[in-house]
Amino acid sequence: MTLRMIPPSGQTYTQILKSTMLMGGSSLVNVALSIIRNKALAVLLGPEGVGLLGLYGAILDIAQAIAGLGVSSSGVRRVAEAAGAGDDDKIARSATALRRISLALGLLGGLLLAALAFPVSKFTFGDYQHAGGIVLLSLAVFFRLVAAGQAALIQGLRGIANLARINVLSGLFGTIVSIPLIYLFGEKAIAPSLVAIAAVSLLPTWWYSKQISTQPPAMSAHQFGREATALFRLGVAFMASGLLTFGAAYAIRIIVLNEGGVVAAGLYQAAWALGGLYAGFILQAMGTDFYPRLTAIANNNAECNRLVNEQAEISILLAGPGLIATLTLAPIVMSLFYSAEFHGAVDLLRWICLGMMLRIVAWPMGFIVLAKGAQTIFFWTEVAATLVHVGLAWFFVSKLGTLGAGMAFFGLYVWHSILIYLIVRRLTGFRWSPANRRHALLFLPASGLVVSVFFLLPAWSAMVIGCLAVVVTGLYSLRMLVELLPREFVPAIVRGWIAKSA
Repeated sequence: MTLRMIPPSGQTYTQILKSTMLMGGSSLVNVALSIIRNKALAVLLGPEGVGLLGLYGAILDIAQAIAGLGVSSSGVRRVAEAAGAGDDDKIARSATALRRISLALGLLGGLLLAALAFPVSKFTFGDYQHAGGIVLLSLAVFFRLVAAGQAALIQGLRGIANLARINVLSGLFGTIVSIPLIYLFGEKAIAPSLVAIAAVSLLPTWWYSKQISTQPPAMSAHQFGREATALFRLGVAFMASGLLTFGAAYAIRIIVLNEGGVVAAGLYQAAWALGGLYAGFILQAMGTDFYPRLTAIANNNAECNRLVNEQAEISILLAGPGLIATLTLAPIVMSLFYSAEFHGAVDLLRWICLGMMLRIVAWPMGFIVLAKGAQTIFFWTEVAATLVHVGLAWFFVSKLGTLGAGMAFFGLYVWHSILIYLIVRRLTGFRWSPANRRHALLFLPASGLVVSVFFLLPAWSAMVIGCLAVVVTGLYSLRMLVELLPREFVPAIVRGWIAKSA
């Protein structure tokens, strides 16, 4: 008896893996660019400058979440629904409304942040000397929101290849403009570099969005109002979610800043960026391809649950070995991406990776709530997650220092994974497939073991155990992925190895 819910042709698994690899390929290019960019920033700015970069980034994220009103996320859902129904007129109307509203929100959001620059600077840094930098960030808000509206149309139509190209070009352009600015002007160029990155990232998004042949339809004021209302209705829930998520990130950075200063904030920023680097391409593929596909079948609970289990299985098998490798090689990874000054963030990175392992498990379930359009449930789960995350961070950081911020992230996903499972089980009758339960029973204890041995054993013996865990889980994942895919998609050399080891 099979342990999986596999369609006869294996086409669903192939589709999931293809989209994940496509986005993952673009992410690997961005990883290479991140090594260059982070290394340069670490050398040029040090922990204090990286901490300031993280704080500016948190302010920018919150401003974008508030000003965007969730329109880009609700636009993905609306375009995906129209595409699933084959309604070209509805796609054209939604696209036109999405583009116009994103432009208007970008202008308003930029003006709002500029107007509030002085109080934001005082609240974040305790002084007004960063107000000028925050005024500059208002331009980045405008560029980001316009780009988000364009990307939502591409994502809703599942233009995965174009989104992958946008990721690569945005990362390349951002690296090209940011490093020279920081090199020439140092810490003063942090805010201008964020503006420049947002500006050049708009270019590929605009280019590929223009290639979608949606002629602007003749729309009356009433029709436009109806489209705008539909976008805002669900968008408010997305906006609240984004605000809570980015607000929590901002609050935790403030907690770390107040407890340990700008250097501690820099260590946290470095660990956070690296912790999400490998898991990021899995999570990005979920939001890019999986969410529109799930939305199209959201009314069929059985199909919805099957698709979530399949997405989760591929995600766990791809992410598990990489995260365990990051846990094991954390000092090397930190030196590669940053410098010796950031070694104080190694244990923090390990706790964040533990949380990322649970996030990979929980996220596919969370998309059920989104696809069902259950705004109230979605909102209150986000409120609860924010309170838990910030509350744990406040408690652990005050007791244990910066390391407590990583422990808080892990604690959040222990709690959230249980909560979201209970919610989706009630919504759709969701249950984990036997294969996913088996995978979880391998990867979750293996992750905990690797972290534990680094606290309990000498470094060399802990490294040996960690490397063994990487090899075992890596071979297991490879074998499981080969079994999931149709024979013609697996290279002959891999099939031969699997047959010999069986």
